[in-house]
Amino acid sequence: SSGINAECPLRPGLFMNPKPMEPLEMVNTVWTLSWNYFIYNYLGGWALVYLLSGTLLGMGLHPMAGHFISEHYTFVKGQETYSYYGPLNMLAWNVGYHNEHHDFPYVPWSRLPKVKEIAPEYYQMPSYSSWSWVIYKYITDPEIGPYSRIKRNVSNKPGAKPVVADSDKKAE
Repeated sequence: SSGINAECPLRPGLFMNPKPMEPLEMVNTVWTLSWNYFIYNYLGGWALVYLLSGTLLGMGLHPMAGHFISEHYTFVKGQETYSYYGPLNMLAWNVGYHNEHHDFPYVPWSRLPKVKEIAPEYYQMPSYSSWSWVIYKYITDPEIGPYSRIKRNVSNKPGAKPVVADSDKKAE
C-alpha cells in the first residue's frame, strides 16, 4: 500500500478496454494516495522516488521481466500471443510456454513442455528465445509500444463472432 500501486493507472489495458471503476478500486485508490501523501509529508519526495524506482527497476530491465511484454504485445502483426523457449523457463515455472497455456489452460505449468513435444506442428509460429531481446526490441523499435496489442471487439449477442482488430491506433 505504500506507493507501489501508483503506476497502475498507466497500464495500457486500462486504455485498450476501459471499464467503470468499482467501489473497491476507489477505496484502493484513496488508500494508496493517502499512503503516498503520508510518505511524502513524513519521509520526503525521495521516499516516493525510491518506491517507484524499485517498482520500475524490479519489473523493468531484469531479463525475467521480459515475459510481461513477450506474452501479449504484437511484435508480428496479427499474432496475439507468443511463447518463449529459453533457459529461463526453468526459473520461471515454464511461464514462457504461453501459447500452450492458452490452448490448454488446465494443464499444469510443469507439463506444458510436454504439450509442445506431443504436438510440435501446432507451435511452428514466431516465438522468443531471449526475454532480454524482447525488452531491447520494445525499447528500441518505434513500431512497438504500449498500444501494440490486439483489442477484441466482442458482442454479447448469441452466435456473434469476436472481431479481432490490431490496436496500433491509440484508443479513442
